Amino acid sequence: MLTVLGEAVIDLAPSGVGDLFAAHPGGSPLNVAVGLARLGRPTTMLARFSRAAFGRRLQAHAETNGVDVTSAVADDRPATLAVVSLDDTGAAGYDFYLDGTSDWHWTADELTGLPADTRVLHTGSLAVLLPPGADAVADLLAREHAAGRVLVSLDPNVRPAVLADPAAARDRLLTLARHTHLVKASDEDLAWLFPGAPVETAARRLLDLGVRLVVVTRGAAGSYAATTSVEVSRPARRVTVVDTVGAGDAFTAGLLDALVEADAATPTAIGDLDVERLGAVLDHATLVAALTCQRAGADPPHRADLA
Repeated sequence: MLTVLGEAVIDLAPSGVGDLFAAHPGGSPLNVAVGLARLGRPTTMLARFSRAAFGRRLQAHAETNGVDVTSAVADDRPATLAVVSLDDTGAAGYDFYLDGTSDWHWTADELTGLPADTRVLHTGSLAVLLPPGADAVADLLAREHAAGRVLVSLDPNVRPAVLADPAAARDRLLTLARHTHLVKASDEDLAWLFPGAPVETAARRLLDLGVRLVVVTRGAAGSYAATTSVEVSRPARRVTVVDTVGAGDAFTAGLLDALVEADAATPTAIGDLDVERLGAVLDHATLVAALTCQRAGADPPHRADLA
């Protein structure tokens, strides 16, 4: 069982008809959970779904795609909104509407432990940074990392525009990294975390904090991964890009899927991958992300699509 913790967001994206927008389920953690379930991995999601119409739609999207939401929390606050804009290359930008929404109000009582049989815990994005619930999320990661029973995975997925105190957010993410076995980040995330540092240097700094595997997506430049003993770079796949919405999350789902397949999704084994096995893991994650880029919106592939 893989457990994903974090927000479920409505993406308001250009519909292709004049200035109209279409509402799509999104949010990095929800996208990862759906991506894993479509790849056939038993997946549960710890989310705080609004009881209002958008929240019901988000929960239905998770359930329809095979994500177990029995451990999720219902909340009377509205769902979070993200307004999506696309540039000429299909790259996505986001404007968030976060105030008073359901996703950030985790309490310690709601996060006392993980669903039964969890072997991987993945989280990241805004839920690990925004008050009042971010402290409860951090406490859960620290407890699970100390227990050593599950692989703890983090995707910073930094959104600088919504951070009131960037320095505090940096410190929080670096503290979280100390309680994490796997960090998957974009090169933009690392440039924000470690200004001026090359990707390889930034990855080493995370490894020095105790992270066992760092994986970095670099857009058209491919991906890079490092443990304390090996480094691997892999090229991107050449595809016709419709848009990049959800591509990074699809990569994360493919990464976790490949690590499970390689029997490396444990706190110890993840740091022992050799060059060949780690390269294969990156290739698989790259394929999953590339297929998503060929589709509009956060629409990750099913297992059958990979053939």
